[in-house]
Amino acid sequence: MIKKVIVIGGGAAGIMAAGRAAELGADVTLLEKMKSPGIKISITGKGRCNLTSGEDMDRFIEAFGPNGKFLINVFAKFFSHDLINFFESIGVKTMLERGQRIFPLSGSAKDVVKAMITYLNKEGVKIITGATVKRILAQDNKVVAVDTNQGVFYGDAVILATGGASYPETGSTGDGYDMAKNLGHTIIPIRPALVPLEVKEAYVKDDLQGLALNHVLASVYLDGDKIAEAFGEMLFTHFGLSGPIILTLSKTVVDSLARGKVEISIDLKPALSREKLDARFLREIKEHGNKNIDNLLKNLLPQSMIPVIIRLAGISPDKKAHQLTAEERAGLVTILKDIRFTITRSRPMQEAIVTAGGISIKEIDPKTMESKIVKGLYICGEIIDVDAKTGGYNLQAAFSTGWTAGTTAAR
Repeated sequence: MIKKVIVIGGGAAGIMAAGRAAELGADVTLLEKMKSPGIKISITGKGRCNLTSGEDMDRFIEAFGPNGKFLINVFAKFFSHDLINFFESIGVKTMLERGQRIFPLSGSAKDVVKAMITYLNKEGVKIITGATVKRILAQDNKVVAVDTNQGVFYGDAVILATGGASYPETGSTGDGYDMAKNLGHTIIPIRPALVPLEVKEAYVKDDLQGLALNHVLASVYLDGDKIAEAFGEMLFTHFGLSGPIILTLSKTVVDSLARGKVEISIDLKPALSREKLDARFLREIKEHGNKNIDNLLKNLLPQSMIPVIIRLAGISPDKKAHQLTAEERAGLVTILKDIRFTITRSRPMQEAIVTAGGISIKEIDPKTMESKIVKGLYICGEIIDVDAKTGGYNLQAAFSTGWTAGTTAAR
């Protein structure tokens, strides 16, 4: 008997689930409320689509934090090398870039979407666009159908892959949470993750907007206690802070804002201790004592940042290097090693790369992705309470959970 499988949502997880189930012989219908599947995939990785990471399993699991262990089973069945082979099989060659990030060789996310839709068509998946799901219907604790604006679709299994609530213009509006909740599932409160942060300090917008920094250390402080850190690249914006390490720290920040004062400290010279930095100043002063203090900082800082640092240190920009007091020098060292920004809030959910929270992992079988609450319901992708830092981890989780859901739903 051929199984009828209905997939709700045409993102990374939904497309993979639908294609995989059809591959295994199921009669698959994919319901997508937008005009075509894969719209969110097309904007990932700034339009380049960071498909996965070349990191090993342990590093992968670590990237997801405490809930990462939930993914061990699905990664054991379908991991990064399997995903690379899958894309090769549908005509998408990949390349490994800095930081173990894996992208399509063409550098185009749209090529990924095009290949995946071709894959669905080849496997015979019925794609119905403009389909808004009203609810999932269940009888005797088992799914039987999906009620939509285009009628009722009956099936033996339903795969819920509606994504999170970020980038709603791509179709990720969070409606899947209500569908799951109506069937008895617990929803861990959703909040933005991998999201830029707004700061109190006005000079960021006035003086630093657009400045990118490399090889800096960002630390999160809650009421003066350090709770997290990340090393790498960051960016100053018109509202505050962004860039890879800020996005990585943002979930910790978002979860801490209701608990107290949250600050981010930037160590502009993490390779130098305070003592070595002070020794460098002394050396520069000895060699270039008649230069103004701003000239002394040219070898240490981007030009646009120098006036800000001097002002924060309370030093006149016209002051000669040899006139610096020990106290002023110590103040400069402190600011270079610990320039603080007070976080007022994150940017809204609409601007988050992923959604934290979602359907509780306690209510999903990690080996099959089947609901423990309702038989025949499979759950995959961003709608689950699992999220990671940037670097291709989240897309791999979507593809792996989708592949597993499609496999078990079809069988």
